[in-house]
Amino acid sequence: MAINCDLCGKRVEILAKAVIEGVQLDVCSDCARFGKVVQQPKRLDAKSQIRQMQKSPQKEEKMELLVENYAEIIRKRRESMGLTQKDFAGKISEKEATVHKIETGALAPPLSLAKKLERFLGVRLVEEYEESHETPKGREINGFTLGDFINVRK
Repeated sequence: MAINCDLCGKRVEILAKAVIEGVQLDVCSDCARFGKVVQQPKRLDAKSQIRQMQKSPQKEEKMELLVENYAEIIRKRRESMGLTQKDFAGKISEKEATVHKIETGALAPPLSLAKKLERFLGVRLVEEYEESHETPKGREINGFTLGDFINVRK
């Protein structure tokens, strides 16, 4: 079973660990010359290749994102509470200019501030977004490799 070189993407049976540009990569013998080899090439047996593929077949990412219409939600809720921007800024311990920029959409509040606004206003401004990436088994990856972006000095 062949494995892709981290640098050029070539499918090979034997990979070496090399430090290239300060990054440790699993590379083919051709690419190993571009850096310092830290572990000699070794042939992976079928069992270790299967184990390696099973280690991370699916990666899950959880992110918190600000809702699209956050500025409108904040402004409408503040107005419904009968607060001016100045009063509102004082109650949440922020500058009036910051509140103005947030309400006009010129400034997306950091997540910590968005959560503070959520608690004070009683609205949802942060959504949890979950994304899972599954590496295809037995398929060749047709994307870019690190080697596509580096310039080799000769």
